[in-house]
Amino acid sequence: MDITYSIAESDDINPTSFGRDDIATFLHEHLDEFGDEKEAILKCISYAYADGPGQDGFILIAHQEDEILGVVIINKTNMSGYIPENILVYIAVHEKTRGQGVGKALMQNIIENTEGDIALHVEPENPAKFLYEKFGFTNKYLEMRLTK
Repeated sequence: MDITYSIAESDDINPTSFGRDDIATFLHEHLDEFGDEKEAILKCISYAYADGPGQDGFILIAHQEDEILGVVIINKTNMSGYIPENILVYIAVHEKTRGQGVGKALMQNIIENTEGDIALHVEPENPAKFLYEKFGFTNKYLEMRLTK
């Protein structure tokens, strides 16, 4: 399978023909029960594309011609020194390519193309947790949230 991995840093710096809506739709459909609403995904894309002050990041897209096979969104925290500089917010692989190394290639590419530490959140029952652990991600803290 001939897959291309492209980094998009903004609407203008995007070597693919995939727009924000294409990326958000893919993630919404392929994150399965671990996903968010499309509006939340679009906000994450907006942050990665630095639409607002202090925002930054990038999107890695695995694709074959005009079909998206995987997506990762990295948001930069701009908080180096006391929390990881990057948050891996979303990663998803098309169900038809799962188990074929696309997720592994996405993770390798992200680690190679991201400066600084990377944090991510994963639910304990998410099978992707084992992939993250293989790449050296550890659970250093217990996350606690107050939801209002």
